[in-house]
Amino acid sequence: MMAGRNEDDGDSSVITETKPKTKRPPLYKVMLLNDDYTPMEFVVLVLERFFGLNHAQAFEIMLTVHKKGLAVVGVFSHEIAETKVAQVMDFARRHQHPLQCTMEKED
Repeated sequence: MMAGRNEDDGDSSVITETKPKTKRPPLYKVMLLNDDYTPMEFVVLVLERFFGLNHAQAFEIMLTVHKKGLAVVGVFSHEIAETKVAQVMDFARRHQHPLQCTMEKED
């Protein structure tokens, strides 16, 4: 037995009340934007690396970005969306590509 340890410290008797209607935190769409300079292969690499897509999925989304100007690549909590955007932007800059990645609150 450890010295100074109280077996009944009262923690087990704490009752927490939960609100009956817990609002889910807002979700954010992460989008890639088309540009005339970033190679298609690089966009596919970004989608595979940061969004866990397989090659076929990444290729399809890259074509959507290319044809429509942008595509939603995932929907995440605020913190995760922010991290994904930062990772993509940093990776693109380090490879000297102007690829843009943004996030927007889901309606």
